[in-house]
Amino acid sequence: MRPRRITTHKIQAMKARGERIPMVTAYDYTQAQIVEAAGIPMILVGDSLGNVVLGFDSTIPVTVEDMVRHSAAVVRGADTPLIVVDMPFMSYQVDAETALRNAGRLLQEGGAQAVKLEGGKPVAPIIRRLTDAGVAVMGHIGLTPQSVHKLGGYRVQGKTDRSADVLIEDALEIQEAGAFAIVLELIPVELAAEITERLDIPTIGIGAGLHTDGQVQVLYDMLGLSLGFKPKHAGNYASLGETAKDAIERYAADVKTGSFPTSAQSFHVDKQASESSESTRSLSSPYGSGN
Repeated sequence: MRPRRITTHKIQAMKARGERIPMVTAYDYTQAQIVEAAGIPMILVGDSLGNVVLGFDSTIPVTVEDMVRHSAAVVRGADTPLIVVDMPFMSYQVDAETALRNAGRLLQEGGAQAVKLEGGKPVAPIIRRLTDAGVAVMGHIGLTPQSVHKLGGYRVQGKTDRSADVLIEDALEIQEAGAFAIVLELIPVELAAEITERLDIPTIGIGAGLHTDGQVQVLYDMLGLSLGFKPKHAGNYASLGETAKDAIERYAADVKTGSFPTSAQSFHVDKQASESSESTRSLSSPYGSGN
């Protein structure tokens, strides 16, 4: 019997109990298995896969097809976490009907239980239309990577009184529209704390300090899988990129010196089975008697 999957209601109950909510991105079957085994209650299939998996310099080129494929892989790998999938650039901004159609694909074909949309007041009507249709929606304000060109780069948002007020209004509008939770990305700690205090729904921070209801991290960042740049807000839990590089270098050296493969990684003829097979063939041959 498959375990029951965590629901949006359970995520909201965690906030009510004052229980912190860990969330991690995953992009494929194996990653999902590892994240689930670690006991994470919520997985984000992020459009950040455009950067860390597909090699783009932003999330903008990511398509609905990309998200469907990766979401389905994650769902196959994790039976219990609530799986939220990002709606990619221009998959929901055009109109509510386009958003409904694409959200339907992400749930029906991708198997996710919820979708995530970036933006504040302008997307609130879209969120309301989706939730009215029965789609669970997570909001996302602050730094919104799909708007990176408009924002002038990956910069902290809400640093002035006016911009902070706008983000508070955005958060309240998104809650009113029916979102079950909201991501706060790259905003000052004090602002994140105020938004968290004013909202009934859980806030999930990334680069927003300690006072949100939960945290989300990009798996590649927290495990140090990407060589080179690492965001300031990323947790430093491992350096697997360097570990993997060292392992591959040792493998290459062993191949060059003939140290790999050893007998332990090789297969050999079973002489007894081979002799038995030869005997059987001889007895069954019309010439086997030597006549």
